[in-house]
Amino acid sequence: MIDALLAAPPRLGTVRVLAIDGPSGAGKSTLAGKIVAELAGRDVQVALVSTDEFATWEEPVSWWPRLETGVLAPLRVGRTGRYRRVDWSTGVPMPGEEVEIGVPEVLVLEGVSSGRARMRPSLSLLTWVDGGSEAERLDRAAGRDGEESRADLRRWQLFERGWFAVDGTRAAADSVVSLSTSVSDPTSLVVDTHLS
Repeated sequence: MIDALLAAPPRLGTVRVLAIDGPSGAGKSTLAGKIVAELAGRDVQVALVSTDEFATWEEPVSWWPRLETGVLAPLRVGRTGRYRRVDWSTGVPMPGEEVEIGVPEVLVLEGVSSGRARMRPSLSLLTWVDGGSEAERLDRAAGRDGEESRADLRRWQLFERGWFAVDGTRAAADSVVSLSTSVSDPTSLVVDTHLS
């Protein structure tokens, strides 16, 4: 996956963008972290942006213009991007710190809706992460975010089911990784399905 990413042409100005999309609790953040570490280990300038730093329970995907104007548009023309992250530390989304993104060689954009149709022309690679049944993913997400968030997470799952059906994200993916795939060594990820 990493070699394919580095061999792919940049499509956001000089930046290669890897979108890691899939349903909540599937393992996208874990995979993204491993890939970022591997790229950094290869001396590739890499930046990570998570959709969790934009989305809220009430605004699951409509925040996209903030990412586009604050990060993607500047990077596209070789300028530093900036955004104010959503702080989830209290369990309630609040405005957090401002984040600055210098122009990297690779931008890893991770999270629900990161591979949306609107973004695909700018992607070098789109990976979909499957993560088991909704019940399994809900248990993992509640374990990560706290049991008190279970009802919100379930509403989120219902929303994202519809979102992905309309957006066709999985069908558009270059590769699909399942939860059963080991993410301990991203250089040797065995991708379950190659779709394009």
